[in-house]
Amino acid sequence: MARRELPLAGHTHDSRSLPEVNRSVAVPNAGGWLRRLLAFIGPGYLVAVGYMDPGNWATALAGGSAFGYTLLTVALLSSLMAILLQALCARIGIATGHDLAQLCRDRFPRWVGVPLWFLAEIAICATDLAELIGTAIALQLLFGIPLMAGVLLTALDAFLILWLQNKGMRWLEAFIMGMIALIAGCFVVQVALADPVWGEVLRGYLPSTSIVTNQTQLYIALGILGATVMPHNLYLHTAVIQSRDIRQDEEGKKEAIRFATIDSTVALGLALLINSSILILAAAAFHANGQTEVAEIQDAHQLLAPILGTAAPYLFAIALLACGLNSTVTATLAGQVVMEGFLHIRLNPVVRRLLTRLIAIIPAVIVTAMYGESGTAQMLVLSQVVLSLQLPFAVIPLMLFAADRKRLGALVAPRWQLALGWASAALIVVLNVKLLVDFILGD
Repeated sequence: MARRELPLAGHTHDSRSLPEVNRSVAVPNAGGWLRRLLAFIGPGYLVAVGYMDPGNWATALAGGSAFGYTLLTVALLSSLMAILLQALCARIGIATGHDLAQLCRDRFPRWVGVPLWFLAEIAICATDLAELIGTAIALQLLFGIPLMAGVLLTALDAFLILWLQNKGMRWLEAFIMGMIALIAGCFVVQVALADPVWGEVLRGYLPSTSIVTNQTQLYIALGILGATVMPHNLYLHTAVIQSRDIRQDEEGKKEAIRFATIDSTVALGLALLINSSILILAAAAFHANGQTEVAEIQDAHQLLAPILGTAAPYLFAIALLACGLNSTVTATLAGQVVMEGFLHIRLNPVVRRLLTRLIAIIPAVIVTAMYGESGTAQMLVLSQVVLSLQLPFAVIPLMLFAADRKRLGALVAPRWQLALGWASAALIVVLNVKLLVDFILGD
């Protein structure tokens, strides 16, 4: 018998995910294959933003400067896992018409659903913390704004998000894609200036046993994993894919799944290139020159000028600011999806954003006040490890729904995708357990 729940304050009976944009983007029934594909280009880039946020910078800089190109294999593996998991997200969103948070609320008992919601909120706050610090650092590097003032100024980005949401989904997607193009352009120039040894770069994509045996490498590797496969993105993708007004028959949904998979795969491939560029830049500019402990973004910015020339630090800071602005948009949308899906509570987007920002500002202000700039890198890397520890609690429900023939019917995920998805979930759990055991034993 279905569970009956009393309405809560702010409760909405609208079961659509992100109702203000749900099915708001037309998909042409006529015309060629390319025209229909173009209608689906966008949600994948909203998701890809989370794979290149300021948290990635701290882990990639730390990994590249300390271990050269060794951790490129982790970036590659993480991105391949992300491509698979986001394709499964698109599938269940299109097939069921519900997002992951809604499905968790409907399927699991309250004693499971509430902790899942709480863990998802922690993941979003950790994401927001990384974006807040990254944006504040970018403002400091570009305009000389003190770090504490920059941390407080980032609360104003709620108004940027509100304006973009009011303009419509396509405007939001265009803004995100424009920022990604800017970030990519900045890093293409910086990597060209760094002139890495490409043979060593390619060898960096091959696995190394030291990643598991060296506890420091494992810690940073888990940070890269947490910064790449992000829990809130799994909730977000299942929701934003429903912004397309697709045919609701089986063939229409199959085509939508195919186009959505192409969209997210291409977008995440671009995110892999950008993430790799950050690590390659750190390895070529710092590790190769004996600078093996560059974890602070500010230190990296300062060291770039004497190594690569005066243009490099400005490109670095511009790309960082674009990453922070981009990530703040998608984190807000993910927060809305999680709160509405799990609790059926809707808050004004500005109120939701300011609430999340306030929760993230508190630890950022404390660390900034106590340690100044020297504590930001540790907090950025720690925030990404927290995300990695939250991953199983989003990935395992995702895999359960992807294999649920009762809900998905003929659109259930292929067996090879399910096998690789469960293998990814198992790998994430094993690595997290090892990290916790090493931490407890003081290794």
